[in-house]
Amino acid sequence: MEWKRETEMFTIYRKEVMWAGRKLTFETGRIARQADGAVLATYGETAVLATVVAAREPKPGVDFFPLTVNYQEKAFAAGKIPGGFFKREGRPNEKETLTSRLIDRPIRPMFADGYRNETQIICTVLSHDTENDPDIVSMVAASAALTISGVPFLGPIAGARVGYINGEYVLNPLRSQMGDTALDLVVAGTDEAVLMVESEAKELTEEVMLGAVMFGHEGFQPVIDAIIDLAEECAKDPWPLPENPAAKAVAARVEAVARPGLEEAYRQVVKQQRQLAVKSVKEKTVEALVAGEGLEPQLVSGAFKALEAKIVRGRILKEGVRIDGRDLKTVRPIVSEVGVLSRAHGSTLFTRGETQALVVTTLGTGQDEQIMDMLEGEYREHFLLHYNFPPYSVGEASPMRSPGRREIGHGKLAWRALRAVLPEKSAFPYTIRIVSEITESNGSSSMATVCGSSLSMMDAGVPLARPVAGIAMGLIKEDDGFAVLSDILGDEDHLGDMDFKVAGTDQGITALQMDIKITGITEEIMKVALGQARDGRLHILGRMAEALGGAREEVSSNAPRITTISIPKDKIREVIGTGGKVIREITEQTGAKVDIEDDGTIRVAAVDGKAVDAAINWIKGIVAEPEVGTIYTGKVVKVVEFGAFVNFIGTRDGLVHISELSAERVNQVTDVINEGDEVKVKVLGIDDRGKVKLSMRVVDQATGAELPDTREPREPRGDREPRGDREPRGDRDRGDRGDRPRKPRGPR
Repeated sequence: MEWKRETEMFTIYRKEVMWAGRKLTFETGRIARQADGAVLATYGETAVLATVVAAREPKPGVDFFPLTVNYQEKAFAAGKIPGGFFKREGRPNEKETLTSRLIDRPIRPMFADGYRNETQIICTVLSHDTENDPDIVSMVAASAALTISGVPFLGPIAGARVGYINGEYVLNPLRSQMGDTALDLVVAGTDEAVLMVESEAKELTEEVMLGAVMFGHEGFQPVIDAIIDLAEECAKDPWPLPENPAAKAVAARVEAVARPGLEEAYRQVVKQQRQLAVKSVKEKTVEALVAGEGLEPQLVSGAFKALEAKIVRGRILKEGVRIDGRDLKTVRPIVSEVGVLSRAHGSTLFTRGETQALVVTTLGTGQDEQIMDMLEGEYREHFLLHYNFPPYSVGEASPMRSPGRREIGHGKLAWRALRAVLPEKSAFPYTIRIVSEITESNGSSSMATVCGSSLSMMDAGVPLARPVAGIAMGLIKEDDGFAVLSDILGDEDHLGDMDFKVAGTDQGITALQMDIKITGITEEIMKVALGQARDGRLHILGRMAEALGGAREEVSSNAPRITTISIPKDKIREVIGTGGKVIREITEQTGAKVDIEDDGTIRVAAVDGKAVDAAINWIKGIVAEPEVGTIYTGKVVKVVEFGAFVNFIGTRDGLVHISELSAERVNQVTDVINEGDEVKVKVLGIDDRGKVKLSMRVVDQATGAELPDTREPREPRGDREPRGDREPRGDRDRGDRGDRPRKPRGPR
């Protein structure tokens, strides 16, 4: 359904389509009319506004496409007020950063070659029904906004989420269904081919993963048709495609001057030597053509990059030989070392060729969990993975900055790859934090992080179901054929057409990420890449097993020991105490950490086992119920005229009556005990109000053994004359009581 409505101020265009059982609506012309393109996309009750603004002229001196994609979530979209001091949205959270990357990756390769105008896409979540994830809605909204904007975007593209529930693919599963799925896959592309894949899986086969990709590609075709229909009604005039007639002439001159030197440079198998040789050739080329012939520096630089790609790609396709001399399938040499840091709970130095990751695992308690405040609600995350890429890893000197989109994205990919093999929290109640420091990089450092993280956790004693390894695949595709490359180098990534990362165990795939730099790849290419990746993954797993084949039997001696106990829910308040007084006292005096959950589960953690035992005994004492006939050791907390109160179990006190202090007659309580004395008592009984009657008389105070009760038993109350058989009080003979003179009352 589509319609156009004109009012006094607006000309509104709307297109509706049923997609996976819900209505998807595109609307433009009412909001953000000064942007080059603006589309409000609504799916279910989730609504996203996508806007596109592009500079009219290219940025001077820029030889790349300056595209920026910003995805932002507004708290009001879910009826919430932001937390924190300022009560407003701040820096992008992890979800916003990852979704910005998710939108950027399939859109970027679809712009016309040579387009260098600064372009910004902003996707703002205005409404969220907590069931339809805004990421897919934002992606299709951005595509629609670009398609109607007039900028040289060769789309449209679309995307979809694919689940795998009970052996069946599900298109755009609701958030409530995601707990049952073995797959969370996002695929994006055009009407002809796939451009991007991002996924997390529970050890699925290559066939299932490929089927999911193609299912999603087929599933988003109605969205592409809807965007085209909308554009036919309201798209702005297309911008002229960038042209530079001098580019071909410059390219010919660069090839004539630089080709011999570049061919020789790319025969250097060592990265540093190769980079120096390429740099030298470029400097000579720029000096000859820019300084000598007056050619435009930007055109010379662009032509030089194109020549690099041409040389590398041509050699691979024609000779089957790569930059470092390997064939297409060989994985670089691997060295895995575990336990490299003595104080760390688990550590690994994983080296593959010229890529190296120092990966460290730290085990913590529930107090170390990260609180995630999302539009969908707040939850606690007990598995954390942080990836760092310092400049020295590539031989550069540059400012150290906080983690950017690349670091967050690479870390999340490794996090997804490992989550499927983690033990259940109930069986391994630790918070797990992994830090991957990339110390060298020439090839996929995210996949090195996967391998190193797996080994590091096993070194720390985390009982993983199976080790996980990852490998990055590349693609060189020309009109006359293609070549899939295993374990790609950095230069092969930059100069190639695909970055295809696959992680998994020997049983199946746990994560898959694919980015395409051309207008798409076919099912045939993906099938070859997946099969070749499986062979490489199994090879890497074999080399990893040489260092450590499985998790260590116990956690590191430097890690806290966690013991789990359970108490009745109605006792939680007693353990916590007023204002947390009791639990603070437990932690301060024992040195253990205590985590209490709403269901009564308590986890006590400390490096020292004695501290754990002390805390557990304290807690058990608080929640324990006294048993009649049981002997306890207690402490006199108060002495009164008729006896003494003894704290004998947790916070429970009982009364030892003066008659129960000793077998001998006691004239004064303090003749036997005083406040602060440690005594042994037996529970005689508990009345209806919970008051406990104790006895010291029947317990040997030296040994704690029970003594025979030598006191003569009192006449049982039941042997007396029953009250019911007595003469009723009102019928007794009162004599002449009524005639007796009464005692005068005193003055009132």
